[in-house]
Amino acid sequence: MQDYKKIEISDFDYSLPDEKIAKYPLEQRHTSKLLVYKDKKISETHFYNIDTVLPKNALLISNDTKVIQARLHFRKETGAKIEIFCLEPLSPTDYNLMFQSTNTCKWKCIVGNQKKWKESVLTKELEIEKQKITLTAKKLSSGANPTILFSWNNNIEFGQILEKIGNIPIPPYLNRNSEEKDKQSYQTVYSKHDGSVAAPTAGLHFTKEIMQKLKDKNFLFEHITLHVGAGTFKPVKSETIGEHEMHFEHFTVNKTLIENIIKNYGNIVAVGTTSVRTLESIYYIALKIARKEYAEEFTVNQWEAYEEKQDINILDALKLTIDYLNINNLTKLRAKTQIMIVPGYKFKIINVIITNFHQPKSTLLLLISAIIGTNWKNIYSYALKNKFRFLSYGDSSVLYT
Repeated sequence: MQDYKKIEISDFDYSLPDEKIAKYPLEQRHTSKLLVYKDKKISETHFYNIDTVLPKNALLISNDTKVIQARLHFRKETGAKIEIFCLEPLSPTDYNLMFQSTNTCKWKCIVGNQKKWKESVLTKELEIEKQKITLTAKKLSSGANPTILFSWNNNIEFGQILEKIGNIPIPPYLNRNSEEKDKQSYQTVYSKHDGSVAAPTAGLHFTKEIMQKLKDKNFLFEHITLHVGAGTFKPVKSETIGEHEMHFEHFTVNKTLIENIIKNYGNIVAVGTTSVRTLESIYYIALKIARKEYAEEFTVNQWEAYEEKQDINILDALKLTIDYLNINNLTKLRAKTQIMIVPGYKFKIINVIITNFHQPKSTLLLLISAIIGTNWKNIYSYALKNKFRFLSYGDSSVLYT
């Protein structure tokens, strides 16, 4: 265990010029470039040819979370702007119930220009369905992620308020304000469940036509739902990985997905790092079930994958999870994960990942290195030299374990 914690983040650095970062997506998603790494060889094509580079009849598992318009802007009487970035619901904690809330709700937030927010309450006027709404924000705590109580009148749902006045929280490294077109381009075509403050960007390349093309060629599709938090952009500032605290993210997995993983085991393609983290977390939940450590929402901690005794094979673990759901008349597995996937990690479920190109010194790059080893350096060097576009709105890759 100690060896994993001593991994130095400086080994996962590379030079990323600003001009290599895609500030906007391509007009047609599927025309993005696609790097393929298979049998330790690098090749390239375009995303519209992805059916030719994936393993035949594979099960593709993607994240169907939907990015919420989480940035709210208030203006003080003095003219000063205060931005409130809704990170995570606190009351109610369930995302669906939160967006259905009327009158009040509490969120953990990031507050921009917080030093100038000295009044107890900020107010914003808006109109929804011809009703005049007064939205107030009250700071209940201070610090980096204060608790904010939102209150409003007329029994309008909070989800409607975000839809009306919220802005899409595009990544900070784009160094621009969000625009109207980001509301569509920063969502996957299969996004369904509100809750993320960042898109699962590997899925941004898919179009409905590409998905139908894959289905026509006997590829299968399933979805997990993991709500991506702002922690996905949290830089690793410590010298070693053991000093970095990973963020928690909530997810749900349908029983039918687990059944399909069993049927297609050995031929699983994860669309994006969030899908990888979710799928790999299932095994460690199964270990808890085996120990009868039941919970309404299971928790997978940061270093659990390296500390737990892994004495159950993966298929038995998946069957154990299904048995647990059946006994408790449940159709979904609910959990939150802090799992940290670093070089040396032994993958339990995935065989291939579709993913974008990630920031230097990031936990996402560590995950990629866990999949393909030190060859990530050759792949990223190739991408930089061959005009691939990087980060959220950039190009894509298919990497075989």
